[in-house]
Amino acid sequence: MSGLHLSRLALSHFRSHHRTEISVDARPVAIYGPNGAGKTNLLEAVSLFSPGRGMRQAAAQDMVRRPEALGWKVSGILHSDGRAHEVAHKSENGNPRQVSIDGKTAAQTALGRLSRVLWLVPSMDRLWIESAEGRRRFLDRMTLSFEPAHADLSLDYAKAMRERNRLLKDQVRDARWYAALEAQLARTGAQIHQNRLTALEALRQAQDGAETSFPTADLELTHNDSELPDTENALREALAASRSRDMIAGRTLIGPHRADLVGTYSAKGVPARDCSTGEQKALLISLILANARALAADLGTPPIVLLDEVAAHLDETRRAALYDEICALGAQAWMTGTESGLFEALGDRAQRLMVSDSAGTSKVVTVGLLA
Repeated sequence: MSGLHLSRLALSHFRSHHRTEISVDARPVAIYGPNGAGKTNLLEAVSLFSPGRGMRQAAAQDMVRRPEALGWKVSGILHSDGRAHEVAHKSENGNPRQVSIDGKTAAQTALGRLSRVLWLVPSMDRLWIESAEGRRRFLDRMTLSFEPAHADLSLDYAKAMRERNRLLKDQVRDARWYAALEAQLARTGAQIHQNRLTALEALRQAQDGAETSFPTADLELTHNDSELPDTENALREALAASRSRDMIAGRTLIGPHRADLVGTYSAKGVPARDCSTGEQKALLISLILANARALAADLGTPPIVLLDEVAAHLDETRRAALYDEICALGAQAWMTGTESGLFEALGDRAQRLMVSDSAGTSKVVTVGLLA
């Protein structure tokens, strides 16, 4: 994989975009315009070029432009491993998204063989102070960037857990009903746990010795039972031993779905949850950059990076530092902001798109340097 980037992006009836076509090169893309103009919708469209439901985790029917609700399509030319691929996503009549690669229908997971897309959006700013569920999603998204098969494992695990929880709520006590489900939970759960640990180690290595203006974070995977069994056999035995307790609770109380990600501001030794808002944001940016560096080292090319409204939370010096790191990494980063001046430090290292709203429809114009 080399030179990963989009050179064309086309949207039809997607969110606020009636019909939008964009041609870009491999440089960063600075997108500016007023709030509500449709900037984030462009980033969401790009996020679909990786496995999963995109950066908003939205259902296909929620992405359609209204009030027409005719269905939507997002397509583009994705350059990966020295080749250009035509990738299209579409949904009709509220049906699930369909993906095609080079004219052939493909599973969403097949996108993981072509691209990696990372993102940081404002809703993630509360990562360190919200519930553990949000941090697990954040960790699993990073893990998925290293191991695309992690998505299928997570789906298989969730399905088995739902079935086991149904037995628990129905007060089923026959061990034979649980054996096969717990075997599946143990197999997939142990691999999920190992994938997460591998991803955290890759992030640690990417942070160690990196020349960065952003604070590094020490990350630790914890579990509410103090320690999660880390082998398939141990997890299967733990699940069997926990049946009585789980039956009282009506749900499965042990497994990787109960894990939490704990972050610490390395230089200060302060838990991320106790850091200032600015420090928490800087730690998130640092982790996204570390994730991108780790992928570049592993795959030979950096991922596509989406940074929504990131510049607004940084002072001029740190904005310039962020742009320098992105350009040094060689990533095609799609970044949004309300004003063109927020991207002044990029100079001619980036291309620029101006987005405006006209009667509820987004309009996109390619501009020169700063407009």
